Amino acid sequence: MPIDAAKALAAEPRTGEITWTTKDVQLYHLGIGAGANPDRHSPATDPDELRYTLESRLHVLPSFATVAGNGAPGVISGLSMPGVDVDLARVLHGGQSLTVHRPLPAEGGATATGRIAAVYDKGKAAVLVLRTEVADGDGPLWTSDAQIFVRGEGGWGGDRGPSARLDPPEGEPHRTVERPVREDQALLYRLSGDWNPLHADPEFAKLAGFDRPILHGLCTYGMTLKAVVDTLLGGDVTRVRSYTTRFAGVVYPGETLRIRMWRGDGSVRVAVSAAERDAPVLADTVVRHS
Repeated sequence: MPIDAAKALAAEPRTGEITWTTKDVQLYHLGIGAGANPDRHSPATDPDELRYTLESRLHVLPSFATVAGNGAPGVISGLSMPGVDVDLARVLHGGQSLTVHRPLPAEGGATATGRIAAVYDKGKAAVLVLRTEVADGDGPLWTSDAQIFVRGEGGWGGDRGPSARLDPPEGEPHRTVERPVREDQALLYRLSGDWNPLHADPEFAKLAGFDRPILHGLCTYGMTLKAVVDTLLGGDVTRVRSYTTRFAGVVYPGETLRIRMWRGDGSVRVAVSAAERDAPVLADTVVRHS
């Protein structure tokens, strides 16, 4: 079997140094749609967008953590861990969680330690949980878990793992916003470090079962967090404490994200769909905040 769960879990963590600059942060923010005016009929840039795009007043959206240091050790590098030998065309990013221990600096360096924290048997697929813990000289910065589905690699009788499904939010959403996805959004976003050809090469996308390249799930993840921060958290990125989602469907460049938000006690529940198809994209999504 291409996935040896015992070997993967027993493997030594991989540790590496990562660095990032204000340019990396700005490029990431542009890749998730920063700089555009939410009012698509207005030709002017929204002045509030400058907190994401102008180096003199740069604030770092916490989801930048998923690409800091070009994503190393990252999702794709995690697929080369001991005990894991899979076809990239069978791989889908199933979910992502991020815990922020303190605000991310606009530039800096840190030590990233990555390991496979769990391997689950879902029957028709295996799920790898890739955990990355990042710290600098002042202590922990963030911890992220990526849930990676590998189609066709389940069925060995292993632990199915916990369910990520939550009960649906009650009542009508407190806010609903729409965010357009540019036709070239995936091509721009991949410059932050996710070079999976699924998001750029039509032939590779067909091999993976899609009509055309799809948007990175983590791009949708970032666009959604930005919408929550801008809409319900007063634009204050430092209020985010954690952010969890399950990738429930795909987005194609050129579509529109419909983002519905429900306020809670110290949290926001979120559901995201592709508006043109009324198709779910992100589910079981929670942003916890101060």
